[in-house]
Amino acid sequence: MHELSIAASIVEAVTESASAYPGARVKEVRLRVGALASVVEDSLQFCWELASADSPVAGAALVIKILPVIVHCDACGADSEIEGVQSFRCSRCGELAADFRQGRELEIESIELEEPDAGEALVGAPNPVQKEQ
Repeated sequence: MHELSIAASIVEAVTESASAYPGARVKEVRLRVGALASVVEDSLQFCWELASADSPVAGAALVIKILPVIVHCDACGADSEIEGVQSFRCSRCGELAADFRQGRELEIESIELEEPDAGEALVGAPNPVQKEQ
């Protein structure tokens, strides 16, 4: 299960990036994962929980966006999404296409942080909807 090493690498990269914002809490990590990246989404989610436990990113949500495979066809000049990973044929003209434009990615798209005092500012504050008597 290589998803555990991937999750550990993501935790390390996010921890390093978040260290530039002392006291901030990581709320969410968004990934872009290509269909050819050989990553099983459920396994990565499970491994994320294991790898992030007892780390600065513990409790952060992992949001995974699976990207389809897009190829460029030299025969007709079109970029198109292939129908499945069993056949790398242009969906427009049917010719074999080997110029991959998308589908092999495995990258951190964004990291959402919560400022250290964001949640504390509302604690003990009066509810603006309630009227004082």
